[in-house]
Amino acid sequence: MRSLTAPPVAICIPARDEAERLPGLFAAIDRLTVPAGVAVTLCLLLDGCSDASMVPIAAYHAGGRHRLIVEVADRIAPNAGRARDRAMRIGLASVGQGDAILLTTDADSLPAPDWLAVMVAALDHADLVVGDVVRSGRGGNPDQDRIEHHYASLYALRRRIDPVAWEAPVVHHHASGANMGLRAATYVALGGFLPLARGEDARLVDDAARAGFRVRRDAASIVHTSDRRVGRVQGGLATGLCALDRDGLGAVSVAHPADQLWQYRLHAVARRAYGSGDYRGMSGTIGLDADHLLGVARDCPNAEAFAMRVVPVPPGGMRHIPFVAAEAALALLTASPAAAA
Repeated sequence: MRSLTAPPVAICIPARDEAERLPGLFAAIDRLTVPAGVAVTLCLLLDGCSDASMVPIAAYHAGGRHRLIVEVADRIAPNAGRARDRAMRIGLASVGQGDAILLTTDADSLPAPDWLAVMVAALDHADLVVGDVVRSGRGGNPDQDRIEHHYASLYALRRRIDPVAWEAPVVHHHASGANMGLRAATYVALGGFLPLARGEDARLVDDAARAGFRVRRDAASIVHTSDRRVGRVQGGLATGLCALDRDGLGAVSVAHPADQLWQYRLHAVARRAYGSGDYRGMSGTIGLDADHLLGVARDCPNAEAFAMRVVPVPPGGMRHIPFVAAEAALALLTASPAAAA
């Protein structure tokens, strides 16, 4: 039974050479609406900084609203997963495990004023919450806007096909460490962010779903992030924006929406099969006999884990097509009443 005392919150942020952006981040953190009785600790990892990051940190220590814990790491090759996990470990040490809440964002990002309150409330419905990430600044790219709209539409269609009780009323497609939260016990159970140079956030979300944790993509939770073209990790958003600036959408290919919808429909079938215990109806579609599926189900804690583990790629593989073709295909699928059948 959950304690009546509001669990503490740690906001965990890795930063590398962000002295110019830290004042804005600190100001945004201090503008957050904090639910009554919630204690907030700001946990900052200085990941091999060689700039004047300690100057805004000293200013925040002197006049900031929340407790601030800072750790300094030696400068080695950038690794987003290692840095974010270390920031989260600072949070674990500061607020403990169990029901304590760990939120994470980036040093070049600005959470909306209601961010903390929305995330805390959403964690009453799910085990891991991923909020929306909105690019801001002067370097907008309409091609990136189209790509993000495509994935947002695809994810909304996914939830029409495969609805789950813990999902948000309005969803998005991101799986970004710039806007993520979970309880400390969940983070420990998942083993934390893996030491991946990039993509550590999407990997944690995938691992959570495969473990049976409820992942909620909540568009009410908003973090504004930088659209700069010089990032801290090769292959991240800044690299992608530079490539779009240079090459446009003609160089972009994505998974065929029809193949992704095949998976989403099978996820829904798998959930129903797990609930009924009857796997005969799906065995032929995925090429596994009912006894094998029953064995997988016995190793899964719930229908979410079963659906995420057992559904393969489509029989012909996951096709990749030019983005413009995928955009048109998804528009047709979204307009069709049968798409969500």
